[in-house]
Amino acid sequence: MRAGAGAGAKSRAETGAASTTASGPASTTASGPASETETGAGTGVVRRNGRRLAAYPLALLLAAGSLVLAGPGAGAADAASVCQGRPTRTIGFATGSLRLYRTRSYACVLAVAKRAGAARPMSVSLQPRGGRAVVDAGRFTRQAGPVTVHALHRCVRATASLDGRSTATGWILC
Repeated sequence: MRAGAGAGAKSRAETGAASTTASGPASTTASGPASETETGAGTGVVRRNGRRLAAYPLALLLAAGSLVLAGPGAGAADAASVCQGRPTRTIGFATGSLRLYRTRSYACVLAVAKRAGAARPMSVSLQPRGGRAVVDAGRFTRQAGPVTVHALHRCVRATASLDGRSTATGWILC
């Protein structure tokens, strides 16, 4: 060992600078315990001020999971439309409304109840001129549909029924 190398190492230790060992970063300095991070021996767990950093990702995962289950607008009464396109017509009737949307080449319709509640019979249909009607019928709590048909340069006819009350359009969007 050279005399100059030993003297340099001694002066670093005297000034309080952290030295490194073959296993990794130092755990102590001349002024006291290691800075804020320490590595556990062989565990791979990083500690910060005595706390495990593994708890932070777990808390983040739980928070993200609650957003997925509850949704960001869990308290909102009206959900965003599931139909693509711009709202073209809304026809209200006693128990709900018929909402019609249109893109350049497609038409979409859904029937929405005024108040969500127990499952009740609902149906919605959409028919392009010269084509067959597409129907969504069953027992739903909030809405029936969406029903989408190809309607490029075609008129469409829509009908909806909720709790025995119904409405229909003539040939529209021609």
